[in-house]
Amino acid sequence: MAFVNPEREEIKGLLEGNTTIAVVGLSDNPERTSHSVSQAMQQRGYRIIPVNPAAAGDILGEKSYPDLGSVPEPIGIVNVFRRSEFTPAIAREAVAIGAKILWLQLGVYSEEAAAIAQEGGLTVIMDRCIKVEDSILRPDIRRI
Repeated sequence: MAFVNPEREEIKGLLEGNTTIAVVGLSDNPERTSHSVSQAMQQRGYRIIPVNPAAAGDILGEKSYPDLGSVPEPIGIVNVFRRSEFTPAIAREAVAIGAKILWLQLGVYSEEAAAIAQEGGLTVIMDRCIKVEDSILRPDIRRI
């Protein structure tokens, strides 16, 4: 059976209930999509936790971690800006840390990653931009 994203109302509830987002592949380069999307989500009140082994130090004012397992706090959403072939391993990490949602950004899709995450109890959203969805589903949220 082919993967189907949750309905929009469910996605809205997931966004409202999970305000801590670990962004796997978050770049420290402001010209990269991962940076601009994460910055916009941060401005809308979400806590962004950078996960990027190549980026030491801080990104968007938050400490960057080399992997999900190194993050010392609970994570609601794992938002992935990596190529599809890397997502099964990320899904395994997301399950291991007890995340609630695996979100693969626009253009990122993996049935294998979805199956791993769903079997581990996570809700999966694929091939959708979290910033676009949040803007559409929660238009009343003001930027801070």
